[in-house]
Amino acid sequence: MSIRAVVWDVDDTLFDYTTADREGMRAHLAAEGLLAGYGSADEALVRWRETTERQWARFAAGEVDFVTQRRDRVRVFLGRPGLTDAEADDWFQRYVGHYEAAWSLFPDVMPVLDALAGTHRHAVLSNSSVTVQDRKLRILGVHDRFEAVLCAAELGVSKPEPGAFLAACEALSLPPGEVAYVGDHPEIDGRGAHEAGLLSVWIDRGGARATVDPPAGPRRIASLSELPALLDAATRFGAPSTFG
Repeated sequence: MSIRAVVWDVDDTLFDYTTADREGMRAHLAAEGLLAGYGSADEALVRWRETTERQWARFAAGEVDFVTQRRDRVRVFLGRPGLTDAEADDWFQRYVGHYEAAWSLFPDVMPVLDALAGTHRHAVLSNSSVTVQDRKLRILGVHDRFEAVLCAAELGVSKPEPGAFLAACEALSLPPGEVAYVGDHPEIDGRGAHEAGLLSVWIDRGGARATVDPPAGPRRIASLSELPALLDAATRFGAPSTFG
């Protein structure tokens, strides 16, 4: 079966979230006079990321909504549970200003989007909100490359649940076997897409997840430059069923 479309994760797949988060938080904490309270910028960033993961897990489990998890990230990180919604929102927006100043695509993104523009359709599936990712894609100059932008906050289901991936296929009016999914997380993206019946591609950029034992199913690439050949092979010979 031919691979006719590619659905993309955004953060740390197309967009260099890790670098933007690190540089943005360092600049924000310095501006807020908070760096000394965390020992170092790296220690502060570790705490911010751990807090983000815990609060995001609550959102993914349906325990809180998107805005609440974001406000609670601020309260927990600062150790100020009594922070009002308005105060948490203001603090987060000041952080966003520094974070957005560090936004960039990975250097392999535009070449691969150009290479696949005439052969494949494209969409986005993210465990975020459309408000966040739609704006991000516009600022990064790639929004018009995608037919649809789907996110967990609006779908009511998040990766790795099959329903999230199947919603993306439905938006493209294609069966899962004709759709590839590219993401940076071996389990949430890689295994999730594979179990939903898509051609699953794990982009392993050698970051924090490089030591993760690979799940069965996804195809592993180190650069998006490898993607066109992989899609061509899957189209000609059938989607590979084992990790490689």
